[in-house]
Amino acid sequence: MDFEIRKDRNRQGRKPLTRERAAYFQLMEQGYSTREAARIVGIDRRTGKKWRNGHKRGRKAVPPIYPQHGHGSVAAGDLEAPSCGPSRFLQERDRIHIADRLRERASIRQIAAELGRSPSTISREIRRNRRTMPKGGWYYRPHTAQARADARRPRPKTGKIGHNPELRDFIQDHLTMRWSPEQICQALRARFPDRPEMHVTHETIYQALYVQGRGELRRELTKSLRTGRARRRPRRQAHKRTSRPIKDMVLISERPAEAADRAVPGHWEGDLIIGKDGRSAIGTLVERATRYVMLVHLPIGHSAVATRNALAATVQALPPHLWRSLTWDQGSEMAAHKAFTVATNIPVYFCDPASPWQRGSNENTNGLLRQYFPKGTDLSAHTPDHLELVAAELNSRPRKTLGWETPAERLAKLLDLAS
Repeated sequence: MDFEIRKDRNRQGRKPLTRERAAYFQLMEQGYSTREAARIVGIDRRTGKKWRNGHKRGRKAVPPIYPQHGHGSVAAGDLEAPSCGPSRFLQERDRIHIADRLRERASIRQIAAELGRSPSTISREIRRNRRTMPKGGWYYRPHTAQARADARRPRPKTGKIGHNPELRDFIQDHLTMRWSPEQICQALRARFPDRPEMHVTHETIYQALYVQGRGELRRELTKSLRTGRARRRPRRQAHKRTSRPIKDMVLISERPAEAADRAVPGHWEGDLIIGKDGRSAIGTLVERATRYVMLVHLPIGHSAVATRNALAATVQALPPHLWRSLTWDQGSEMAAHKAFTVATNIPVYFCDPASPWQRGSNENTNGLLRQYFPKGTDLSAHTPDHLELVAAELNSRPRKTLGWETPAERLAKLLDLAS
């Protein structure tokens, strides 16, 4: 910049240095340091600092002077500091101010107060846009920071999944296998521990499915989610169930304490999933310690007698030491619980009314099974072989609550110990 320093270097008294101020601020906006801008304009470096940061005259604080483009400069009391204008984003002049104050070793909080920003905003700006030097330390360049901010701003952005075909294919393949997003994230970290570009959170996968326009995951893959929905739905309070009194019930409060902490295997939870018009059903059994799933075929209905006979046949598939108790809700299908206990020597305990959380593992499993057996369909059409196939698929999925082991692996360990 060509600037002619005034010939008369004597004291100017109270005469404002309008031309010098305008040139000084123009140089500062171009990225010059305080020292260099002051040398070019021909003022003392402390004078430039006073214009920009304000100063004290006795006990009276003199506010800083801000540049007014095309009109020299004005005092802060006459013009509101245009650090951010109407935008909530940092502008280039804000970044120049940050760079200057960093060179003057001002604190983050002091810079934030001068710009009317939160200290975390300034800290985040410096952390994002600073550059590390080869021999240690770092520097912050305002114009480079502005260019990077402008490049990050356009929307919509292509997310991490869209940028990485290998990651996208892995996620889509496992969604097709009906793995949950959280299971997929854990599998990615286990499979690629040293490749952070292959690591995502489960929320990233949900966003890639729900927020269309990004082109990251196929829309039809939402059918592979547990809910099968293509959009989120707020949680609603479950409808209260009416109590169905069953003769000679033993409530869950009398169940052995070892069943509550899941420390001892062999305690099961059970329920039915109901088909169209309530005319068909499938029994579900979940072991509390291993989350192992067994499905009960009910081809002739789900009356008390039919349910008792089908359950008694199903429990024969595992050794007796893995059947210590069975917890059920107060459904009428378990009205013959005493006959079931006599036939199998397995005590049955009943949950309190409208308390599904007392059989949390079973309720969760029923939600998973609805991917295979949708509501409003005829469940009697499924053969015992198909039920075994579905149960095997669920038991081969890694579970977060099991330290990402599968229920089948946990059950196999128990059987090996018993043998």
